[in-house]
Amino acid sequence: MKYNNKGFTLIELLIVLAIIGVLSSFILANLIGAKSRARDGQRKSDLRQIQAAFELYRADQNGYPLSLPGCGSSLTNGAGGTIYMQKMPCDPLTHTSYIYTQTGAGYTLSACLENTNDSQKDSTNVCATAGTWSYTVTNP
Repeated sequence: MKYNNKGFTLIELLIVLAIIGVLSSFILANLIGAKSRARDGQRKSDLRQIQAAFELYRADQNGYPLSLPGCGSSLTNGAGGTIYMQKMPCDPLTHTSYIYTQTGAGYTLSACLENTNDSQKDSTNVCATAGTWSYTVTNP
């Protein structure tokens, strides 16, 4: 009697499934990290754009705004004439405003980064949310 062994054994199938599972977990972990790094990049870009708008505002108004306009609002000179920023950006994950503090003749503008290993994070964290770290820009 002759047997035809043209299939896979159960052990071979289990080994292949285990290898696929390990590889997919590595890929998934990298994708999750890439999304948070992309949101951090957006936060940094938003702060630089707000900083540029604040400098235009200061050049015209001889001072910085007293408060940060809400998400989606525009930054104007108060009289409704000059628009310095059409739509104020928000945090890409929480959709809340960034942290703004006016300090006499200057200001600080901060965002909470998801990647705590970011090379540009602040030396002192101002974020109250666990698992985040701050990134701050100030007036030049």
